[in-house]
Amino acid sequence: MARKVWITGGTGFIGSHTWVELAAKGYYRVFSTDNYLNSYPEVCRRIEAITGTRAVNYPVDIRDSDALREVLRREAPIDAVIHFAAFKAVGESMRHPLRYFDNNFIGLIRVLQMCKEFEIPHFIYSSSCTVYGSHTDEPVSEETPLGAPLSPYGLTKQAGEWMIRFAMREIPMNAVLLRYFNPAGAHPSGLLGEDPRVEDINLVPIIMRVAMGRRDELVIYGSDYPTRDGTCVRDYIHVVDLARAHVLALEYAINTLPSNALEVFNLGTEEGITVLEAVQTAEKITKRTIPHRMGQRREGDVPAIRSKVDKAHRVLGWRPQYTLEDIIKSAWEWEQHRTATSTHLPSSTTGSVANDRTKKDGV
Repeated sequence: MARKVWITGGTGFIGSHTWVELAAKGYYRVFSTDNYLNSYPEVCRRIEAITGTRAVNYPVDIRDSDALREVLRREAPIDAVIHFAAFKAVGESMRHPLRYFDNNFIGLIRVLQMCKEFEIPHFIYSSSCTVYGSHTDEPVSEETPLGAPLSPYGLTKQAGEWMIRFAMREIPMNAVLLRYFNPAGAHPSGLLGEDPRVEDINLVPIIMRVAMGRRDELVIYGSDYPTRDGTCVRDYIHVVDLARAHVLALEYAINTLPSNALEVFNLGTEEGITVLEAVQTAEKITKRTIPHRMGQRREGDVPAIRSKVDKAHRVLGWRPQYTLEDIIKSAWEWEQHRTATSTHLPSSTTGSVANDRTKKDGV
């Protein structure tokens, strides 16, 4: 019998790619709750085009207990939840911490309450490398002590992990916490990729917009970090590799992890790429110049962070299959498709950001 999986934030960047990977397995039935605050209904049509299966999303805010309960009553019984839905930007969280606390904390609380009420036994949590704070020793492993949060976003992810740990005292479920680094790229079909309603905040999509001429330039925040070229070092992971890891984590939770047990996995490539190196790679692949200039450091950023992922290799049997070149190539193909087919693209704007930490799907 097929397992039923609830994805929160299923039409967002990582949620939609994970949905595709689950559907490809053939033995999962997936539904999503996403109110399209940072995504579009057409994502469901893209998922259907790729998978050949119906994509069911309920456009509700997960903080609304009554609306959420109505959805889950219709879909019960439910075998697992993968929780992506959260506001996601370090910089924005510095400007609007209360907004982040309200959405990310209350949203997680409501999902946990529903897990208890509807007896959902498996929980996969979208966490982040931001939980490590500013560690000078890297790569970081799952045993690296959690550092002081550098942003409200990082605080919500770190506290979210603890909320799940303590909630399991009264919820009969197991949980897998996935701390991932910098998701980027797009689906190989060219039909699915990063397509937020709000201003682009992640490095690779901004590079693509500049290459396409939809932005005038890229602003790199910080050129005096103690790295090989002065710009931040990040660990970029292809979104399809990341989606595969969520499927493996779910199968581990269902088939191997004991009830009321919790495991943590880093998900990255262990490769550190500077912002300038990413720009240079994009220029090579797109065969276009990426105009960029250096700006001041941005509050909340760390100089460098890379993952140590041997635990995911050993326990989940997961290894990333895509390179930085693959990430850039797929993102470029997606950007060209997006520009040709989407009707909601903003006009060209001047300036943007780089030095992104891990960002994820929004509710």
